[in-house]
Amino acid sequence: MTNDNNIVTAAMLAIGDELLSGRTKDKNIGHLADILTAIGIDLEEVRIVPDEQGRIVEALNSLRQRYDYVFTSGGIGPTHDDITADAISVAFGVPCEHDAKAMKIMGDNYASRGIEFTESRQRMARMPRGAIHIDNPVSTAPGFNLENVYVMAGVPSIFQAMLDNVIPTLKVGTQLLSQSVNCPFGEGSIAVALGNIQAENPDTIIGSYPKYENGRFSTELVVRARDAAKLASAVSAVKAMIANLEATQLPR
Repeated sequence: MTNDNNIVTAAMLAIGDELLSGRTKDKNIGHLADILTAIGIDLEEVRIVPDEQGRIVEALNSLRQRYDYVFTSGGIGPTHDDITADAISVAFGVPCEHDAKAMKIMGDNYASRGIEFTESRQRMARMPRGAIHIDNPVSTAPGFNLENVYVMAGVPSIFQAMLDNVIPTLKVGTQLLSQSVNCPFGEGSIAVALGNIQAENPDTIIGSYPKYENGRFSTELVVRARDAAKLASAVSAVKAMIANLEATQLPR
């Protein structure tokens, strides 16, 4: 975990065999990254693991010690391979049990719809002892929070709804500012100079994103920083680099 009060870090653990086989295309990683960036939390690592308890426990214990927050998606449904609640319980060394509040919420919901609250459906009310509910306004089956770990559904609409309930409870850091600069040269022409600019501006992050259009290479440069003056200084250096390259008429 970071010791800088201005920086809050996070990781995501996406769980499910279907993600690794390609059967399901993940939409939650990008959504989480967008939301966290917007509020000033740095998503620094994402791991995808299969529905295997040992792999989930290993990954979770590593991530939750390293980052301020860990968000998980997937594996809290009603089927036999939905083992995330069990794995989280093992990672924290607490029992996994049917939560009384979750049982009532879900039981009432199924009863109102004339649907039997079967043993399989009751699996969705299981969570580690001491966990706090994450409300699910879509299908009622809650996610849960234990210490700095937030466990949510894999279905994108439910994940997003749960995340909306979590966000107001989180501490946030200083938001990263960013500015894009279009560079008409390919990465091969700017690599050395850009590396020097990055070294001279250590409090910024400079991303380089190549493009190929109409038979010509170019690069989008994105400069990020938490301090507006430092951002402006780095952007100025990037623009000066481009102007210098244009003056020498290097191949593009």
